Amino acid sequence: MKGILICGGTGSRLRPLTEITNKSLLPVYDKPLLLYPLQTLLSAGITDIAVITGPEHMDQIAQFLGSGERFGCTFSFKVQERPAGIAHALGLAEEFAAGESVCAILGDNVFFDDLSPVIRSFKTGAHLFLKEVHDPERFGVAEINASGKVLSIEEKPAEPKSNFAATGCYLYESDCFDIISGLLPSARGEIEITDLSKAYLMKSELTATILTDEWVDAGTFESLHKAAVIVRERKMEAIDQAKKRSAGKRLTTEVI
Repeated sequence: MKGILICGGTGSRLRPLTEITNKSLLPVYDKPLLLYPLQTLLSAGITDIAVITGPEHMDQIAQFLGSGERFGCTFSFKVQERPAGIAHALGLAEEFAAGESVCAILGDNVFFDDLSPVIRSFKTGAHLFLKEVHDPERFGVAEINASGKVLSIEEKPAEPKSNFAATGCYLYESDCFDIISGLLPSARGEIEITDLSKAYLMKSELTATILTDEWVDAGTFESLHKAAVIVRERKMEAIDQAKKRSAGKRLTTEVI
């Protein structure tokens, strides 16, 4: 499986910060935002990764990531000349994918669930990671039945059929590029990733996993701050637990 790290878009909701850098390079507590989705790919054993972004800040992203050696992976870089949609960005990686299935992940999404087991076990069709949210109209929305089967999926519906948002991690088999080439732009002029997923739904080849831990789409100041707060809390908890374990070992040694 190949990895596709998509860092496109203009980041208009994060201006003026994104006037000087790509939003995926903005800090989330102690490291750049894009390192969180990158770690999701690496944890799943994906080490051949294409990075797709706009022309404005490609040099900064390439300079920061480098060849991938320090991360234990290999990067290829592709430029999306204009913000034409997530599926359009994914389509640019067809030659890179070379007939393999892909895990496409957005550079501004932070996942706290471990997606590795699902990614590693993916075989055919398409797979989404869903999260229940309070504002589903901002996302692609999946309707599911009691057994978790996907019944429908819509992009930013005015009247959502559920509260389950399609997060920014997508698994597709290699025929996704053929489907993308036949998709038409939406009313907002983009090739929608939701339309790609819908094509698999029509073939009864779309499955989904419902996330239980936190997920942050860090495309606004509030969500970027939220991600930083959660990351810091988790790190402080880990440090406290490590100190308690260390203290427990010392106490045991002294008693013996």
